[in-house]
Amino acid sequence: MQVEKLSVSLPASLVQFIEGYKVAHSCKSRSQVIEMALQLLRQQELEEAYREASTEVDNDWDVTIADGLTDETW
Repeated sequence: MQVEKLSVSLPASLVQFIEGYKVAHSCKSRSQVIEMALQLLRQQELEEAYREASTEVDNDWDVTIADGLTDETW
């Protein structure tokens, strides 16, 4: 995996949290903790996108499932 080094400024309270999490969960580095947090954020974004997509109505699909065919027809 290719990595890129970044410089991030955070409040002391967040740095303390990251360090505490790193120790409590046996993470290799602060970077690993931040990477895990960003992966969770990305997962939340994807879940929201899927939720939104599932609410969209597809009228063509409604017509298809109401065409009179049953599972036994197949």
